[in-house]
Amino acid sequence: QVPLVESGGGLVQAGGSLTLSCAASGFIFGPMGWYRQTPGKQRDLVATITIAGLTNYADSVKGRFTISRDNAKKVVHLQMNSLKPDDTAVYYCNLDQAQRQFWGRGTQVTVSS
Repeated sequence: QVPLVESGGGLVQAGGSLTLSCAASGFIFGPMGWYRQTPGKQRDLVATITIAGLTNYADSVKGRFTISRDNAKKVVHLQMNSLKPDDTAVYYCNLDQAQRQFWGRGTQVTVSS
């Protein structure tokens, strides 16, 4: 098991910004990323980043969100700008490693209109 600990969620007004962070433990070499989920819906990709820094974003967040990674500190960040009410969700940190998926417990992001 690879512990993933998220932080940085909260309540923000539309148009505002938040930064999520995820700290991992152990030997980390796989892609990391963020997914989000609202009640009754599936968990959707937000953004991923490989250890080499290659990124992938959902179309809905391109140009607004930026994922970054500090391999030495084993931390991945998600800078979220121009937030919209539709961004409201529980955000989960993910590690894809050794043919296994590891998940954090999630952090709530609420964007008020």
